Amino acid sequence: MKELVILGSTGSIGTQAIEVAEREGFRITALTAGSNSKLLEAQARKLKPLVVALADENAAADLKVRLRDTDIKVLSGTKGVSEAAAGSGDIVLNSIVGIAGLLPTLAAIDNGKTIALANKETLVTGGEIVNRRAKEKDVKILPVDSEHSAIFQSLQGAPKGSLKKILLTASGGPFYNKTKKELQNVTVNDALKHPNWSMGAKITIDSATLMNKGLEVIEAVHLFGLDASKIEVLVHRQSILHSAVELTDGAVIAQLGTPDMRLPIQYALTYPARSQNAFERLSLTDIGTLTFEKPDIDTFRCLPLCIEAIAKGGLYPTAVNGANEEAVRLFLEGKIKFLKIAELVETALATAENKNDFTVEDILYTDKMAREAVLNAIN
Repeated sequence: MKELVILGSTGSIGTQAIEVAEREGFRITALTAGSNSKLLEAQARKLKPLVVALADENAAADLKVRLRDTDIKVLSGTKGVSEAAAGSGDIVLNSIVGIAGLLPTLAAIDNGKTIALANKETLVTGGEIVNRRAKEKDVKILPVDSEHSAIFQSLQGAPKGSLKKILLTASGGPFYNKTKKELQNVTVNDALKHPNWSMGAKITIDSATLMNKGLEVIEAVHLFGLDASKIEVLVHRQSILHSAVELTDGAVIAQLGTPDMRLPIQYALTYPARSQNAFERLSLTDIGTLTFEKPDIDTFRCLPLCIEAIAKGGLYPTAVNGANEEAVRLFLEGKIKFLKIAELVETALATAENKNDFTVEDILYTDKMAREAVLNAIN
C-alpha cells in the first residue's frame, strides 16, 4: 500500500485528491491546511493520518485540543507544514495555494518523495532550485494542473528532444471578450463566476485576469524545458482540449476530456498506470464544436507580464507572483478594482531587483518586497 501526503487537503484539489486516493487504496499519512481547522479535523478523524498541520498557529492550537482524544500529531506554522511534507509517505501531493507551497515542496524533495504538483508557484518562484534538487535526489515531479498534465500525457512515448512547441489552452474566464471599459466596475462576485471549473477564490480570480495562464506558461518552461517563446496560449472556451504539443515532425498530440480535476489527480498518483474509474466520459458528438482563439493581451495584461518576467528570468517571476497574490487579496477584500491587479503586477515587475544566481532566501525576500510595492502603490 502506497503512502500519500496531501498538502492543502481542505481545498478543491485536496478534497478531490482524498476521494481519488481512497478509491485507489492509498494510506494517507499526513494532511495539511491553511486555517480550516473544522474540515481538517473531520478529515483527520475519518482518515486517521499520523500527522496533521495547520499553517495558522492559532487554528493549530485549537485543533490540537480537539484531537487530544486521538494519537494524531498536530503541527503548526510553515515549519509544521514542511515537517508534515517531509514525513512518512511515498508521494506528496502539493495543492497549497501560493508561494506558501515552495518550502514544503523542497522539504519533500530533500526527503526523496515523489511530487504530485498542483502548486504552480513552487516552479514559478523556485523552478531552477526545485529542478536542481529534484535531479540531485532523483525525484519525479508529476504535474497535476489539468493543462500541464495534458502536456505530460501527450508526451508519453515521444522521443527525447522531439518537443517543438506547447499549445497551452485557457478557458478565457468569466470576462471573455470584455473590453477594458466593461471591466472597470466588475465586482468580486462577477469575477468568481468561472464558466467551466469549480475552483478556490484565488485561482478563479487569476483565471479572470489570465494571470493563471501566465503563471502556467512559467511553470511549463520549468517542467518541459522550452522557452516561453515556444509556448502558445489559445483561448478554448469549451475546456475540453486541456493542452497539446507539437512535435518536430509537425504532429500535434492533445489530451481531451471533460473538465474534471480528478483525472489529472489520478494520473499523477497512479503514474504510469491508468486506473478504471466512474468519471464522466467525453462525447465529442455532444460537444459538437471546439474553438480556439488568440488571447486579448491588451485587455488582460497579466498574461504578457508573466511572459516578460520569465523571459527576463531570475527573480522577476517571483516578483510578479508576489505582487499578484497581494493584489488579488486586496481585490477580494474590496480594496481595489479588478483592472488594478494588472497595474500593480506591472509596478512590481518594473521595480524588482534581480539576481540570476539566487537562493531560497532571495526568493522569499523578493516576494516580500513585491507585496510591499503593491501596498505602497495604493497608499
